Amino acid sequence: MSLYAAIDLHSNNSVLAICDEADHAVRLKRLPNELPTILSELAPYREQLAGVAVESTFNWYWLVDGLMDHGYPAQLVHAAAVPQYAGLKHGNDDTDACHLAKLMRLGVLPLGHIYPRAQRPLRDLLRRRAQLVRIGVSLMLSMLATWSRYTGQCLGMKAFLRLTPEQIAKGLPDASTRLGLRMQFAQWRFVHKQIERIEAWVGERMEQVPALERVRCVPGIGPILGLTIVLETGAIERFASVGDYASYCRMVSSERFSNGKKKGEGNRKSGNKYLAWSYIEAANFAIRWSPEMRRWYDRKRSKRHRMIAIKALAHKIARACYFILHDGTRFDVQRAFR
Repeated sequence: MSLYAAIDLHSNNSVLAICDEADHAVRLKRLPNELPTILSELAPYREQLAGVAVESTFNWYWLVDGLMDHGYPAQLVHAAAVPQYAGLKHGNDDTDACHLAKLMRLGVLPLGHIYPRAQRPLRDLLRRRAQLVRIGVSLMLSMLATWSRYTGQCLGMKAFLRLTPEQIAKGLPDASTRLGLRMQFAQWRFVHKQIERIEAWVGERMEQVPALERVRCVPGIGPILGLTIVLETGAIERFASVGDYASYCRMVSSERFSNGKKKGEGNRKSGNKYLAWSYIEAANFAIRWSPEMRRWYDRKRSKRHRMIAIKALAHKIARACYFILHDGTRFDVQRAFR
């Protein structure tokens, strides 16, 4: 008789449920997040297990990798796609774990992609870079706002960085304001140096990603954006169609219609936010470097809001990158932007 195991993983503990083909819980227990403990609980049922499903939103690396290293058929649950069950008055972690095991038995458990272990560190490092970029931009905007608030001058970043200490002292006569600005500037410089350090680190390892050069043929995609796109995409074969890939990149709308009328919206945040950011950035760079893409953007911009036009251009770039990665072709601007 086959058994089905599911683990509802939390930040500091896990709930293990092992159910039989009649959906009866053979084993149901809350465990600490310790791999040896979980393995010891699974060991008596090892030969009968059809699978071990892990539901987690952020901390699954250690558990899924550990299960796979010890030969267990680990599966990563797509938490946002798990269908909810109706008719239950009270639900908790035990019922959630048993529900996952039941879905596995029925063959309808929605699964997430287990990203290759060897490429995760470089991908996650680029995610740290994106976080630092947001912090750096926030600090710079705060400094520019301070300068504008006290002087009435609206400066760009390059102009602000060219200010001399004498000009800053003249524009900000209050010592407390100058101290606050100097502190923010020191933080910005530190963050900027860390970004440069990450870029130097990944630059030495770009040859490990052979698909990078293919996506870099697209105008607007440089080494960092290209590396982010390739690593966040992973195996392109996991996307059944270009539409599925565009949806994963958050490039399609999330609306529900009935009889021609809008009835609501779905989860607009479903997908990969880092790919969405990368393609939006690529679109902003593309309109600077490609005349054909600029003309296409201008036609859209004449009819719609700027952000809608940029998003439409990003959608086109994402679709082009799908075929580049899937078919091994090169980017043809005349074909993509007629």
